[in-house]
Amino acid sequence: MSVTVTVLAAALVVAALVLPNTVVGLGPAKFMRIPGEAVIGAAVLLALPRRPRVVLAAVSGVALAAMTVLNLLDMGFNQYLGRPFNPVLDWSLLGDAQSYLEDSLGRTATLAATAGVVALVLLLAVLLALATVRLGNLLARHSGTATRGTMVAGVIWITCSALGLQISGVPVASDRTTTALKTESRRVSDTLKDEAQFRKVAGEDRFGGTPGSQLVPDLRGKDMVFTFIESYGRSAIEDPVIAPGVDTTLDARTKALAKAGFHARSGWLTSATYGGSSWLGHSTTMSGLWVSNQQRYRTVMASDHLSLTEAFKKTGDFDTVGVMPGVQKGWPEQKWYGLDKVYNAFQLGYRGPKFSWSTMPDQYALQQYEERVHSKRPADGKSRMSLLILTSSHQPWAPVPKMVDWDALGDGSAFKDMEAAGNKPADIIADTTKSREQYGKSIQYSVTALTEWLERHGTKDTVLVFLGDHQPIARVSGNHASRDVPVSIVAKDPKVLDRIADWHWTEGLRPAHDAPVWRMSSFRDRFLTAYGSVPHPKKG
Repeated sequence: MSVTVTVLAAALVVAALVLPNTVVGLGPAKFMRIPGEAVIGAAVLLALPRRPRVVLAAVSGVALAAMTVLNLLDMGFNQYLGRPFNPVLDWSLLGDAQSYLEDSLGRTATLAATAGVVALVLLLAVLLALATVRLGNLLARHSGTATRGTMVAGVIWITCSALGLQISGVPVASDRTTTALKTESRRVSDTLKDEAQFRKVAGEDRFGGTPGSQLVPDLRGKDMVFTFIESYGRSAIEDPVIAPGVDTTLDARTKALAKAGFHARSGWLTSATYGGSSWLGHSTTMSGLWVSNQQRYRTVMASDHLSLTEAFKKTGDFDTVGVMPGVQKGWPEQKWYGLDKVYNAFQLGYRGPKFSWSTMPDQYALQQYEERVHSKRPADGKSRMSLLILTSSHQPWAPVPKMVDWDALGDGSAFKDMEAAGNKPADIIADTTKSREQYGKSIQYSVTALTEWLERHGTKDTVLVFLGDHQPIARVSGNHASRDVPVSIVAKDPKVLDRIADWHWTEGLRPAHDAPVWRMSSFRDRFLTAYGSVPHPKKG
């Protein structure tokens, strides 16, 4: 029994030392390595008297548990957000993850999962501390044999490292934990430096000093509608499994809009985020800054950097309004966006069921936008600029709503049977094939709802700009997917599209594979310039 416990303790410590930080990096070969940290740790423990040895072993075990947790967080963030966990900025996102699980799986399951995770973290810390203490004591009891074994292990590690010996393409000599510590330290340092540097960048603005009279003069009198479609990424249009249905929908909706007198041009933007954190994509598009993390977002929201929505408001010729069915709490960002009025999830009169995370189907949100905002001309005679954030294509893509008769939407109660009969999140969330299928259906639904609304209620002055905020998670888009999202401008007035002729975008709602790709942060300035705005730079 004692030997079994010791072997398990050694296996646990070695596994923690060589654990990779990506799911794609998992595999038997990764755990058949010689961790250099274990060799050095054994040498240090052999040289210490009992009490310092026990203390150091216990502290090292807890520290190793902390590194293991960071590796696991990296795995999760790489899978869902396409990037590793940032120990400075990302703790607040864990609360968002908990809210997402609650919306998807229910409060009871989420509380149980949260309690389970906390218990596992504490258990991991205790087990690794006990394991390192046990191994340290074993070394001390057999110091002669342990010293010789440590020297042999050190020679083997150096030899394997020098010769580059590998098993299944994986180096035998491992310094995984040391490398991870260096990476985490550099990440913290870079984050702190980036905060100061980005504050200077945000203080400079090519259009920050432009008078309202010189902003978007070519769009005066237009009915401007900017819309983000959740998780609408390049994969929806080009993935061999997802694309056929989405492309068919885009082509059909292009024809339907053309029949109604609307024409479109489409291209690609490279998003500042991936898999989630949609607000980073929204703020990047509207600010013209690369808002790729939470600290940058906070910096922008606290600045007076000109948003695209604020640019329309600054003209004095546009009222500004936001429709945000995903907002379920106070939203102080309204001030930076320059929105006169914002309708959140509780202000749209919805009485139907939630569709997992999404508070209401996009079709309902658009109908409410029409009834509460779009159909009512501003009392002051101004034009209107609207910002809509559609949410039906948010993961876990279960259940996905379907289009109903627009005149039968009512207060949303009609969706109860549809939601009850739909897929359950628990059946979709961990199934890659089903997730991809349902993701494609959700994009088809959102695009159809938006373009049908335009077909029904758009006028000769309506200009619709719609785009994705980011690609879906790696489980759907793939581990090596781009960060590109589609963007389209739709209008009846040919002059609107003539202004962007030199962008060389694709005709219709489906951008060609080789259509221009710009960083999302470049859109604001390109758009303002195309429609006649005159730069007046502001220095920070």
